[in-house]
Amino acid sequence: MTRVLITGSTGFVGRALTRALKAQGLQLHHVIRPGTADRLDDAAGKDQVTETPDLFAQSPDWWAETCAGVDMVIHAAWYVEPGKYLTSDLNLECVTGTLNLARGAAAAGLRRFVGIGTCFEYDLTVGHLAPNTPLDPKTPYAAAKAALYQTLGQWLPLNNVEFLWARLFYLYGADENQGRLVPYLHKQLQAGEPVLLTSGDQIRDFMDVDAAARLIVSDALSDRQGATNICTETPITIRALCEQIADQYGRRDLLQFGARENNLTDPPCVLGLREARQ
Repeated sequence: MTRVLITGSTGFVGRALTRALKAQGLQLHHVIRPGTADRLDDAAGKDQVTETPDLFAQSPDWWAETCAGVDMVIHAAWYVEPGKYLTSDLNLECVTGTLNLARGAAAAGLRRFVGIGTCFEYDLTVGHLAPNTPLDPKTPYAAAKAALYQTLGQWLPLNNVEFLWARLFYLYGADENQGRLVPYLHKQLQAGEPVLLTSGDQIRDFMDVDAAARLIVSDALSDRQGATNICTETPITIRALCEQIADQYGRRDLLQFGARENNLTDPPCVLGLREARQ
């Protein structure tokens, strides 16, 4: 039975990953902050838990001890405070801490390392983004992720560790931050309040977080290596998504498209492709 160490398992993506991993009957080892164990999906109390105030401050030796007996790491932890994470200096600490994790895990004899990236690593002007689309990150957050992908992609295989980098697209679903689009829609529609939106013409690749987690776990348990896109390959405009949600309430009349200006730097199309382009 594969034993998996997972970081970030109390967060939006991590909780979904925990559910998907448990569905596969895997043994889990969570690394979490003190006082957050109540957010773990561990009703039977069978998972191993290691607590640390800051996993990104730990040394390679600490990680080597923590990863003893682990077959695979799924590293979902990162600094993601809304409104701050894209440009925060803490992205640099996340890079350093992740490298220490990788070094310790390799020293412990890890078989496979799975990191969580972002579609914003890519050159978004391409529109249809495949795993081999050129990278062109535009924020410190995306650049930090891209730097880790390139560094670990070279270093881990040299140390006999398989490497998978799962790039997320536009996720929504359980445990999502309430300031994001889909929770905002539900909140306003439930209250019968207007929903202030841009034109909604942007094409996106939206995916439920539980479906995304199942795809990450499927790729993690396969022989897939390198970059992989966690996406639907199905284009949908923001307008169409909003209308689908509004129809659950019978209140399309509350959707006010054009009430907010479009972001001029917002790409017109961000669609994921699972396979590399020839």
